[in-house]
Amino acid sequence: MLQTAENGLSDDVVTVIEAPRQSDLMIELIKRLKPQVVVTGIAHFEAVTSSAFVQLLDATGEIGSRLFLDISDHFELSSLPGTIGVLKYLSGTPLPSHAAIVCGLVKNQVYSDLEVAFVISEEEAILKALSKTVEILEGNTSLISQYYYGCIFHELLSFQLTDRHPHLEVCELILETEPNEGRIQLGLLIIALDKEPGKTFSTFLQRRSEKSKSVEVIGFATSAISVLSNAELSISDDGYPLIRMDVDQWFLPVPSLVKAAIFESFARQNMTESEIDVTPCIKQFVQTEYGFPTDSGTKFIFSDCSQALFSKLVLCCIQEGGTMCFPAGSNGNYVSVAKFLKANTVHIPTNSERGFKLTEDILIKVLETMKKPWVYISGPTINPTGLLYSNQEMENILSACARSGARVVIDTSFSGLEFEYEGWGGWNLGSCLSKISSSGNLSFCVSLLGGLSLKLLSGALKFAFLALNEPILIEAFHSFPGLSKPHCTDKYTIKKLLSLREQKGGLLDVAMEQIRILENRAKCLKEVTFSPLHPEVLENCGWDVLRPCAGVSMVAKPSFLGKAVKVNHSLKHTGSGEQDATYEIKLTDASLREAVAKTTGLCINSGSWTGIPGYCRFTIALEESEFEQALACLVKFKSIVDN
Repeated sequence: MLQTAENGLSDDVVTVIEAPRQSDLMIELIKRLKPQVVVTGIAHFEAVTSSAFVQLLDATGEIGSRLFLDISDHFELSSLPGTIGVLKYLSGTPLPSHAAIVCGLVKNQVYSDLEVAFVISEEEAILKALSKTVEILEGNTSLISQYYYGCIFHELLSFQLTDRHPHLEVCELILETEPNEGRIQLGLLIIALDKEPGKTFSTFLQRRSEKSKSVEVIGFATSAISVLSNAELSISDDGYPLIRMDVDQWFLPVPSLVKAAIFESFARQNMTESEIDVTPCIKQFVQTEYGFPTDSGTKFIFSDCSQALFSKLVLCCIQEGGTMCFPAGSNGNYVSVAKFLKANTVHIPTNSERGFKLTEDILIKVLETMKKPWVYISGPTINPTGLLYSNQEMENILSACARSGARVVIDTSFSGLEFEYEGWGGWNLGSCLSKISSSGNLSFCVSLLGGLSLKLLSGALKFAFLALNEPILIEAFHSFPGLSKPHCTDKYTIKKLLSLREQKGGLLDVAMEQIRILENRAKCLKEVTFSPLHPEVLENCGWDVLRPCAGVSMVAKPSFLGKAVKVNHSLKHTGSGEQDATYEIKLTDASLREAVAKTTGLCINSGSWTGIPGYCRFTIALEESEFEQALACLVKFKSIVDN
């Protein structure tokens, strides 16, 4: 039994048995083996009626087994859809709490390579857990994919339902079922029917939750509960509008050049392979930006989000018995990925005198005690601090990793928005690696992970890449299935925008304007330079600020930890003056996020997320009005603490 280095939890033993899809054989197997979890599809000849589904529900319910039924083969987006027995059952009967429906929209004739899936469940615990695990392992679904499928569902439903309000909601994550309000939530997409009582689809208004049975159903693994309970991925807003300074997303205005490229990609038809082949331009990009060496042995892998690629790297680390090493002051989402997948994890100490950067001397001491280390480095721009690694600092770090034979993962996803590029100088990884290649351990290798949403100033467009040079690692990576790949329209847009970046003026000029906005906001949070309306900012509100040099985030340490504040149980009462349902919170690293959110509606990342005790993270790529509101929230929280 392997032990995780951090929490000492043993691995859960999982035995997988492949089973037939035909329902009668599957039910016989379920009764004899009594499995804890059943993941199955349903045969085509049994899909038309609901009888096979009902039998599966009864068989799994009797023994307390969770059922995940995949109906992807039968769900077709068409104006003349076929009958699906599972959906017919759901139209009039609540789904038992032990069962969930999984569906990938694979039968899509318009954009056949667009990958989106949804889950239907009526158990709140499952939906909340899935929403967090999706965000950890895969990242948010791109807005383009959401709106595309939102439009399709709207069109297919609009002419079939009478007296239907023309309203559609699109959401990025699974939230919760709301049958009493006439809503069917389909995982990554929410289709809002908005029916009036007594009208069409009134059956949904009368749905009642199934009474809980005494049969015990398998719960979540201990490691999963630990991560999901502590991960700062989502917060219940109770219908109250929140200001999100805790997410790595771009909310500044999208430049017209980017909009035009996205529109062109959807308007084009019959695109050739050469028009959507992004490998040559990505190869040129990593060579120009970071000096990363590429040759015929370099393999580029693409996905919608960098989290999906990183999660596969963690699996590779686990497979070879390695340990993921994170500097104190790393992206909390990536740390959560490693913990959720039950990888051995180690935190490398950093100190405030060096801006919480990874240093060669400390790294050598940590690595010399470890076998098969994997070192994660966020750079050139460090998330969350917003500081930069110089080329020399990176060479020193790689030299230390080479001597111990560590596998290095350099994450460039948060780079490309340096405030003073000329003063920094950039990277030349090829030169660094050529100096240490002869003295390095044979197992030493460097993988380059990156995302282009920030670099190309597009929050709606999701695109990530991974460059691998080690043949064994390439083979191991491809042994893990389930990677969501970018759609051809995304590839066309990325290639177009990278081409525009190489031209003088245009996109580069727009990028410089956006960088100046970010730099001014960073100064605004540290210094009193904003406006008469908000003369008090972080430092005047009792925060010790570490000023960033790049990117969309920064960190600061509050001086009022240890004090206590009163907060409302529900965010609905935030700012309303109601004090009848309050409780007291002592401000600590673990409680500060909750206290700020429930008193002001502002969401930040705590020191638990940043990995730097006492230091919280603030992202600054917000809409202008929301940024002003965020400053006002900081002032408000200071007054609450003082009072």
